[in-house]
Amino acid sequence: MAETFPFSIYFILLLIITTVGKTERLLNYATNLRLAEELFSVENISDKLYNDTESLWRASRDFGNIVHEVPTMVFHPSSVDDIANLIKLSYSSPVPFTVATRGQGHSTGGQAMAREGVVVDMAALRRERKKKGIGGINVGVSGEYVDVGGEELWIDVLNETLENGVAPVSWTDYLYLSVGGTLSNAGISGQSFRHGPQISNVLEMDVVTGKGDLITCSKQKNSELFHAVLGGLGQFGVITRARISLQPAPTRVKWIRLLYSDFSAFTKDQERLISINGWKQNKVLDYLEGTLLMHQGPINNWRSSFFPLSDHLRIASLISKHNILYCLELSKNYDHQSQESVNKEIEELLEGMGNIPGFYYEKDVSYFEFLNRVRGGELKLQSQGLWEVPHPWLNLFIPKSKIMQFNSGVFRDILFKRNITTGPVLVYPMNRSKWDDRMSASIPDEDVFYTVGFLHSSGFDNWNEFDAQNKEILKFCIDNGIKVKQYLAQHSTQEEWKNHFGANKWKVLVERKNQFDPRMILSPGQKIFNNNKDSV
Repeated sequence: MAETFPFSIYFILLLIITTVGKTERLLNYATNLRLAEELFSVENISDKLYNDTESLWRASRDFGNIVHEVPTMVFHPSSVDDIANLIKLSYSSPVPFTVATRGQGHSTGGQAMAREGVVVDMAALRRERKKKGIGGINVGVSGEYVDVGGEELWIDVLNETLENGVAPVSWTDYLYLSVGGTLSNAGISGQSFRHGPQISNVLEMDVVTGKGDLITCSKQKNSELFHAVLGGLGQFGVITRARISLQPAPTRVKWIRLLYSDFSAFTKDQERLISINGWKQNKVLDYLEGTLLMHQGPINNWRSSFFPLSDHLRIASLISKHNILYCLELSKNYDHQSQESVNKEIEELLEGMGNIPGFYYEKDVSYFEFLNRVRGGELKLQSQGLWEVPHPWLNLFIPKSKIMQFNSGVFRDILFKRNITTGPVLVYPMNRSKWDDRMSASIPDEDVFYTVGFLHSSGFDNWNEFDAQNKEILKFCIDNGIKVKQYLAQHSTQEEWKNHFGANKWKVLVERKNQFDPRMILSPGQKIFNNNKDSV
């Protein structure tokens, strides 16, 4: 816990600043002292504030391990009311302080940081609820939905719902993320082509707005807030509860990978498979993604060890011959009622595919094992000290009409020339019809678009090389008229954000910001509004 500071310090600092004429650092220090004194004087808030070195250090870092913004304070809420009171205090203050909520800190560009503001550690709320025996995950009596605290992790949602024989249908590849965090972005994975992103599967939410008001919202009630917050990058409110739709959970998964040397055949097959996407259809896949296999990277990567060691030489020989292989990854869920028909359904779905013959790989795993497939790779990297390293990621949405051009200009040109890409590169399509344009998330206008993810890991001394490659890829898109959208975007100016959302959606976002967070308190790390307050 920090101590309070005597008010006379402010006059001393102002005198130093005035006479010496230097520095932004002293001004920032004065701001931090003012904020600290203000916060420590407020009952029911002061005892939950931390400014010790460890707390500030943790709050100034994220999974990206590149951007480091130090807050003035870290707030450990013990209830939703605590969060509302903190934001209300800022909103009513003559000089409001910024507030960012941190779930698991899995952002890659400082999006959950608050320089000289307050970071709300949502993990503290999760720990406090568990200590008190208050469940943050509650399956409805009907089994049709689950109410989940925004601080809860998706892995815990999976475990709790499976105990009731049900589960959400849309996931992220990695499950140790907070519910509020993924819903503030979109939440995508291989199920998105059929069930939409996670934000398309939310029925209701409790949200603390930038005014400190706790509001329940849905498509029918306070719908403007509901649509603003989903995919809203934390700009309009803090998600404290989400009601997520459920379906009966399968027990097993047929998990398949196919290899391609021809990108045209690869995308053609992907697009055909995602066109079969009805909720009630049996002959439909449940998951579809794709990755690149290149010289620089291992045959198996940290996201999953799938290919048998006995085939590594065969696959490596193919890579040497074609330079790049495209791996199609898909799955089909089943249970005891459908186990007799699942193989036949897969056979019919894959009939006439353009993959390389003789390179078909299949696993039969539990539903839990499939959804939690990335965890093993994470634990391995942690044991080797390779998890908490820089991650200069780039995630893009590419219109279907430009994906061939992207392949030739990026996959087969930029990546080859730079020869540094070793991490997973994802490429798979989604259906725009599964998204709700009323929500804040920004996606391409075409009916089908691809997500492309460059999931780089680097050393602390060479992440700039990957950053330069990312910038070259973005420049290629601009120069060639590819209307790309960044997912988990890292724009640094308001003009870039305007281009990201487009004129119409930007206008809506500005109106929503003025309605729900008019003093621009929330999520400053996104750098959407806080850099240019006068323009909103």
